[in-house]
Amino acid sequence: MRRIFDLAAEAPPARERERAAVLIPLYNDPDDTTRLVLIKRPDTMPTHAGHIAFPGGRPAIGDEGPAGTALREAHEEVGIIPDQVDILGYLPPIDTVAFRLLVVPVVGWLRQPPLLVPSPREVVRTYQPSLDDLADEELWRAEDWNGRQVWFYEMGEDVLWGATALMTRRLLGLGAY
Repeated sequence: MRRIFDLAAEAPPARERERAAVLIPLYNDPDDTTRLVLIKRPDTMPTHAGHIAFPGGRPAIGDEGPAGTALREAHEEVGIIPDQVDILGYLPPIDTVAFRLLVVPVVGWLRQPPLLVPSPREVVRTYQPSLDDLADEELWRAEDWNGRQVWFYEMGEDVLWGATALMTRRLLGLGAY
């Protein structure tokens, strides 16, 4: 498995801001290639419509912290079974600019390759890129958006960008994020 950088063992402390959590699901495929799971959200979603994202969302009553939220949402969105995920740690929270939402990235290891069952209401398609492909700096490009560096990664007919791209780059320890 490719080395993953800078994971915190504990979730960040709660803040007074509205929060969300995403699961960064990692697994080894039958060829022993480490992959992660991404989803494309439908254009009809009220937020982040059409974006490539990690499964996740806002907390619900009964969630046990960010990990509980991320696991519940990943199960609802793509059928990842929470009992089959080992939480490896947490990346630094991302403050989304457009939606003023603090997102906690929860990194989880799937004990076996997932049998994904996308929710038609929340997922248009799934992607399972390898970490080696995502770590290739030559496949990334950056743009300056009002003094903020925004990263982009082409995924077939779609583009990974914004908060999810930033989380992915942090996961892989890619510089200048």
